[in-house]
Amino acid sequence: MSHSDSPPQVADFDRNPSPAEESDMSHSTPNTEFSPPCSPQQKYQQVMKDTRLTARKKLAQLTLEEKVSLLTAADFWRTRAIPSKNVPSIKTSDGPNGARGGIFVGGTKAALFPCGVSLAATWNKKLLYEVGQHLAQETKARSANLLLAPTVCMHRHPLGGRNFESFSEDPLLTGKLAAQYIRGLQENGVAAAIKHFAGNEQETNRLTIDSLIQERPLREIYLRPFEIAVREANPWALMTSYNLINGVHADMNQLTLRTILRGEWRYDGTVISDWGGINSTIESIVTGCDIEFPYSPKWRFEKVVEALKEGKITEESIDQAAENVLTLVERLKGDDMSPEQPEREDNREETRALIREAGVEGLTLLKNEGAVLPLDRKTKVAVIGPNANRAIAGGGGSASLNPYYNTIPLDSIRAASDAEVSFAQGCHIHKWLPVASRYCTEKSGKPGVSIDWYKGDKFQGEPVVVQRRTNTDLFLWDSAPLSEVGLEWSATATTYLTPTSSGKHTISFMSVGPGKLYVNGKLALDLWDWTEEGEAMFDGSIDQLIDVEMEAGKPVELRVEMTNELRPVAKQKQFGITHKYGGCRIGFKEEDQVDFLEEAVETARAADVAVVIVGLDAEWESEGYDRQTMDLPSDGSQDRLIEAVVRANPRTVVINQSGTPVTMPWADRVPAIIQGWYQGQEAGNALADVLFGLKNPSGKLPSTFPKRIEDTPAYNNWGGENLKVNYGEGVYIGYRYFERVHIEPLFPFGHGLSYTSFEYGRPSIDKKQLTAEGTIELIFAVSNIGPVAGSETAQIYVRDDKSRLARPEKELVAFEKVYLEPGETVHLRVSLDKYAVGYYDTALSSWIAEEGTFRVMIGASSADIKHSIPFEVKESFTWVF
Repeated sequence: MSHSDSPPQVADFDRNPSPAEESDMSHSTPNTEFSPPCSPQQKYQQVMKDTRLTARKKLAQLTLEEKVSLLTAADFWRTRAIPSKNVPSIKTSDGPNGARGGIFVGGTKAALFPCGVSLAATWNKKLLYEVGQHLAQETKARSANLLLAPTVCMHRHPLGGRNFESFSEDPLLTGKLAAQYIRGLQENGVAAAIKHFAGNEQETNRLTIDSLIQERPLREIYLRPFEIAVREANPWALMTSYNLINGVHADMNQLTLRTILRGEWRYDGTVISDWGGINSTIESIVTGCDIEFPYSPKWRFEKVVEALKEGKITEESIDQAAENVLTLVERLKGDDMSPEQPEREDNREETRALIREAGVEGLTLLKNEGAVLPLDRKTKVAVIGPNANRAIAGGGGSASLNPYYNTIPLDSIRAASDAEVSFAQGCHIHKWLPVASRYCTEKSGKPGVSIDWYKGDKFQGEPVVVQRRTNTDLFLWDSAPLSEVGLEWSATATTYLTPTSSGKHTISFMSVGPGKLYVNGKLALDLWDWTEEGEAMFDGSIDQLIDVEMEAGKPVELRVEMTNELRPVAKQKQFGITHKYGGCRIGFKEEDQVDFLEEAVETARAADVAVVIVGLDAEWESEGYDRQTMDLPSDGSQDRLIEAVVRANPRTVVINQSGTPVTMPWADRVPAIIQGWYQGQEAGNALADVLFGLKNPSGKLPSTFPKRIEDTPAYNNWGGENLKVNYGEGVYIGYRYFERVHIEPLFPFGHGLSYTSFEYGRPSIDKKQLTAEGTIELIFAVSNIGPVAGSETAQIYVRDDKSRLARPEKELVAFEKVYLEPGETVHLRVSLDKYAVGYYDTALSSWIAEEGTFRVMIGASSADIKHSIPFEVKESFTWVF
């Protein structure tokens, strides 16, 4: 291809790098804007115009081609506009932990909230509502209208790569929190896209894996959070998952999309695909997946028109999908055809305060023997560990963003302390070498990398676009200038890396398509025809390393040649395409100058208390791949560090930052342990608040922490084989399993300590029998009998004393969080209805509450039940939704 004679466009990407009732079973969308009567949104939605009727009027004005055009996105993030018919475009944005905007890496700075599991650890419904409210403002600042969140997939197994992004192993906790999050968003005019519907509990082979789930666990566990959210918050959008469910892809699954979602639940929102998650032309539309994301010519457009001509699809099916799209557009923008505004920052003090509060409430005190915590501010503290002096604020993948700022544990502890705070690294835990960005400048001396883009994949002619980017993570899947370079491109990236010390330093190189790395003009790593795939989220080679002798302060030229031809080459035939994404990642690590373990031991020995901050990070936990082990990475280095530190200083506190459980072989020897999660931009400050007792921790585990991976319910089925994964544990996931087989976990579901003590009074109920339309009110007291103010989450479980089908020992049915001053007592009133006693019986195709005795239990965790009280169902009854 010949190059353009016009001068290249210059773009300066100077962005900081960032680590109802029973259904009539109709499958059409109901003619209503309103949620079922029990929805908290009812009053809000009654003042809205009937958007569906407006959408139908607009639909009647569209040509067939215009209707079909609405069923595929306009680009990566936007729906298609039809200006002549007053149909505006809406913009979507990832994701669950903050509204990132349109650029995946290094985009507009945004508020980074605690991850989903940390929000769930708060057990605070009001807080989740407030988070949704603030996320709505953040979404608007990105000029977006639809937030791709929340993620409500279940924590089926500790190794799930995306568990950090979702809430819990328990469907009720997940659904109740998600409903509040959605309400907060939508009552402020931003749509939620609850995801991923359904059975997406692993990342391994996520595009092709078949989740084999029997109908009862599908209903009781994996669909239940969606059901609760639909009933209580009516999310305006729902995103299908990539995987198959019992042999049929989620985007065209008759049972989940038509029979259950549109039929039984009478869902009136819009269904969108996950990105690249459409797997058919006709079936996906007929079954109810309305919009394909992102733009793709593969399945829809003229193929839909052709299918209509051939009688393979009806215009009614096309109309229904297009009407659902128009309904979403009406809900969000109406006739607003004003141009999309540029993304902007909106760094609000009240949002920063909320994130800090959410971080504090999510921190979970697992152990505190000898009252090591809270620390006195005059205590001489040694802060040790690979996560102590860096911002571990979120996991990887589509939940990631470029935060307004980060707070680092070491800095925050120093700011809060009145005494000396020492530091030791302890060990490295790199999965890939850190990005080289902070050592890199381009020719002009500005930070970053210069990229010369060429039309075609042969580096021919002059570059048509020249860019500077500050991040050496150059995965270009959503940010290549395709309008200028075309669908096949080549590029050279050049940077000058200046080390701060002399030695044999290490450079790493990972390539998406063909790539070559030159060091000072010499070919150093050739990945042009790579075949071995790594774990990068959007395809890529394994990380290749090379050692280079360097002098302090002397720049080394790094140049990458790359194209977007698909690699490995075998995929070109497999997927029927030759070009896809391109890009690379350059990492760098200077040679170590000290013995980190020895330094950590000496630092711990010289202090009054050692605070060891360990865990995972966004490279070990991410969308796109699952963890390979429950052990802390890497190669036992963190476990050896903790063991050595606690020998040197018995007053040791371990903070584990991860979104999932980790093996803790040292748990018996360490007196104090905090589960630190990923807490967003205020992670360091929230941790310091709790360590020094400025705030009282109140987090409770939203998932069970097992002693070892072999104890987990999905252990024998995890990952699957031959692209099928059997959910063989049925309804027995998490605490349901541990209680059934009498395996003691390391820390049980719902566990979390405080700096004060709470006492539970004996419960009473207002009636002894529960009926189909009735409720039972449970009343009990919670008292703070300790020395400081604090919050306690009272958990309410129900046990069916005798049932026809096997049921768990108990199931969470409600929870309430209460703040109490020292000596204060509060009486809690909790209403229980049919949803607290039912299970799904496939023989009846309905939920059933069987006649017999039930027991309601209140406790501080699933393993710490304080009191119980019986009630009964006099006569069995059933329901559908």
